[in-house]
Amino acid sequence: MKYNNEPVKNTNSLSNGVRLMRRVFVALSSEDGQDIAEYAVMVAVILIIVVGTLRLIGSNSNTVFSQVASSIG
Repeated sequence: MKYNNEPVKNTNSLSNGVRLMRRVFVALSSEDGQDIAEYAVMVAVILIIVVGTLRLIGSNSNTVFSQVASSIG
């Protein structure tokens, strides 16, 4: 079975889903798909690090701003 990126002539939602699945299959089965997967993993790791850092800094900065506000007011 050969998959290609030709548009499907039927426009109902089932054919759109099939077209999407074909594109995903082509992307995952090609060499470029491996690059995309590697970039997705890197982005996920970076996001986890950024979110963790922001949560840590966020709680500490809230404490510092509260102390500054109470010393001013």
